[in-house]
Amino acid sequence: MKFVRLLSLAILAASCSAAAALAQDAGTSGNLSIEINDLAPSEKGCKLTFVAANELPQALSKVSFEFVLFDEKGLVERMAVLDFRDLPAGKTKVRQFDLPGTKCEAVKSLLINDAPVCAGDGVAKDACMKALKTGSKSAVELKG
Repeated sequence: MKFVRLLSLAILAASCSAAAALAQDAGTSGNLSIEINDLAPSEKGCKLTFVAANELPQALSKVSFEFVLFDEKGLVERMAVLDFRDLPAGKTKVRQFDLPGTKCEAVKSLLINDAPVCAGDGVAKDACMKALKTGSKSAVELKG
């Protein structure tokens, strides 16, 4: 009789652990979409316009991405960390960045190499890269 009770308790504990793990996974489900919308010459160099949509269940209090810019030969033109600031859950934001000394016509593709900052209540450091989904409305390709 004791064995049956212990077995029942063990099964109950295992199912509770599995349910908690599933709930935790569900809490980090969703995408963090970053889209390059436009590149335009500016007085300083090249202005990049991004559309960022946080479809995660958590707000991101601070997010930055390390971008790699490639030229027409596929060579690295430069690397830059761009601060997307806060991205509230369920919201879409437009962010613009001026890259001094960069000519827009020299940028043929972009790569999001890393997310050195990905912060928010209950947000794992690697959540931004794991949830990352990239796209482009411009002639420049964006990869994640």
